[in-house]
Amino acid sequence: MSGLFRPARSAHFCQAPSHHWSIANWRFAFHEFTQPLRFWHLTRICLLLFLTRYDSFEGWEKDNAAIAKNASLAASLDHAGVNDGDLLDSLDQGVFYFRDSMSLRPMADISKMRYLDVMVFKIRAGKNREWQELVKLAKEGYGKGDPQAHWGTFELVYGGEAGTYLVLTARKSLAEVDRGFSIENDVMSAIGEANGKRMDELFASCVESLQTQLFAFNPAMSYPAEEWIKADPDFWKPKTVTAMATPKKPAMEDLKAKQ
Repeated sequence: MSGLFRPARSAHFCQAPSHHWSIANWRFAFHEFTQPLRFWHLTRICLLLFLTRYDSFEGWEKDNAAIAKNASLAASLDHAGVNDGDLLDSLDQGVFYFRDSMSLRPMADISKMRYLDVMVFKIRAGKNREWQELVKLAKEGYGKGDPQAHWGTFELVYGGEAGTYLVLTARKSLAEVDRGFSIENDVMSAIGEANGKRMDELFASCVESLQTQLFAFNPAMSYPAEEWIKADPDFWKPKTVTAMATPKKPAMEDLKAKQ
């Protein structure tokens, strides 16, 4: 699920108490009822991204059924949605299926990660074979040229246009981005001239569009799994945000003394 904030609100949303309390409503609603649902929150200016992982579609179904049967939880979620309504300009949701054959050294444990590279590929209709060949060549080239390269590929199956793929790369620091640019020649050498030319042809043939985004994990707005908290408590369990104290009204005696 991704949410785009209104331009007039986005410039200061990181400091806006209304937004933080709105997010807190979502977190505490699930925490109070100890639902199995877990999500983490990645953020940049204007755009927020929430990811929830399920081991199966059946697990997703069970979560939805549990929420529907819990009137108090459903009411809490409705309340959180109303609070977010005035801040959001748009909201998109999608269901993505993990494609192991299109992934390279995917990471199951990202508790130590701090950033997420997101690449969104839109593949032309009828070009799935070309796309699969392109991914195969990319995996072979990066697998040989960069021993640290890794990504997970997810295909959109509900909630949008067919042929949409997410390629996610979690990073410990942005130094990894610098390293990626510094070893481009090594990767190109591993791919080889012939395969590189073929990849260019396949990309032009099958890729309709490509979007890239960089997000930062935000623990204060996340509901991480317990094992993540245990692995890195200093990051995933920040100090609780407290409401700003209401200024104390002066006593009547003080007012009279000033008059």
